[in-house]
Amino acid sequence: MANVLIACEFSGIVREAFRKQGHNAWSCDILHSEIEGQHIQANILDVLYNDEVSFYGVPKRWDLMIAHPPCTFLTKAGTRWLFPKGELNKQRYNKGLEAKDFFLKLLNFDCSRIAIENPVPQKVFNMPTPTQIIQPYEYKHKLKKTTCLWLKNLPELKPSNIVKPEFYIDRKGIRHTKLTGWSKKRKSRTFPGIAEAMAKQWGKLLPLAQQLKGGTEKAKLSGTPKGGNGIKPKER
Repeated sequence: MANVLIACEFSGIVREAFRKQGHNAWSCDILHSEIEGQHIQANILDVLYNDEVSFYGVPKRWDLMIAHPPCTFLTKAGTRWLFPKGELNKQRYNKGLEAKDFFLKLLNFDCSRIAIENPVPQKVFNMPTPTQIIQPYEYKHKLKKTTCLWLKNLPELKPSNIVKPEFYIDRKGIRHTKLTGWSKKRKSRTFPGIAEAMAKQWGKLLPLAQQLKGGTEKAKLSGTPKGGNGIKPKER
């Protein structure tokens, strides 16, 4: 059975896709999980790097980590705020450097297989080159949202169901993706079709769980109780 960690995920969508494939999958975020299940409510860096913090029932080693780090200060879509009136906003630039450091700590974590998902970054931050770029319309969702994947010891994700993306035209005749107007939180949720493709394609590379038992049952009992916020650090 493989231990799978979905970092910076509050929706539970990717976590549950892997659990359906028989894996011991956990999500982690500072927010509680929107879907009940095995969720760690904490800073992901504490889970990965801080030996002083203990989490009951949570694996010590991971076979695969998929991470969705915050992109607000790194994304190319934020260029107009980074360079207002053509001049560098130093405060926002420094926050971007902090976000890059967080990104790299995830990418360089000691795990045999890693996938990190983020939008196209701004060139000024000199981010690592992504392994591939995917779109929701390649995974049955009729939307366009350019998404980069940085992969470590994983094959590129293959399209599972290509459909035609839909757009709308505003009063000025400008074409927009139907993501326009979505909240930041809604945009941050992984599309179910992409989550399913990750679980099926990458999950088959991992040891499969024929049945949930032993440590997995213990972990299930440690999951988010109804109305709860998931596993939190033990008090020492």
